[in-house]
Amino acid sequence: MPRPTKWRRVGFLPEITFFKPAGIPLHALEEVILSVEELEAIRLKDLEGLEQEDCAQKMQISRPTFHRILGAARKKLADALLNGKAIRIEGGNFEMAIRRFRCRKAGHEWNVPFDEMVKRPPSRCPTCKSDEIQIVPGFDFGKGFRQRHRGGRGRFQE
Repeated sequence: MPRPTKWRRVGFLPEITFFKPAGIPLHALEEVILSVEELEAIRLKDLEGLEQEDCAQKMQISRPTFHRILGAARKKLADALLNGKAIRIEGGNFEMAIRRFRCRKAGHEWNVPFDEMVKRPPSRCPTCKSDEIQIVPGFDFGKGFRQRHRGGRGRFQE
């Protein structure tokens, strides 16, 4: 029996999750699915320019695992770009590195790193000290602090 997949820490969720070649109708395109952790690997290595060891540390995975994820992501992107396929970003096994909170009373927003969130979730707004706070939608995936997203859109499980 294979061991369970280790969750990958992700620090960014894209607002835009679908790309397609211009001038080709959607129904005529094949799609490539890029997982959220594959996108994070591309972001850390290729956009941020970090070394693989640092990328692996940020995602809390081993360097060989990071290398495999990065290789799979690059292969999918090359396939989509060279063969005129659409790219859909969804799914994967990941946890968010931050949570964003909002004060219902005054509208202030702030980020809480995942490690702090696990130790002691915020109970008050750091600006106005109101206890009327909420997690900002889009940064909260379910009830717990760690979630797994299995293929498909919008189906998150703890």
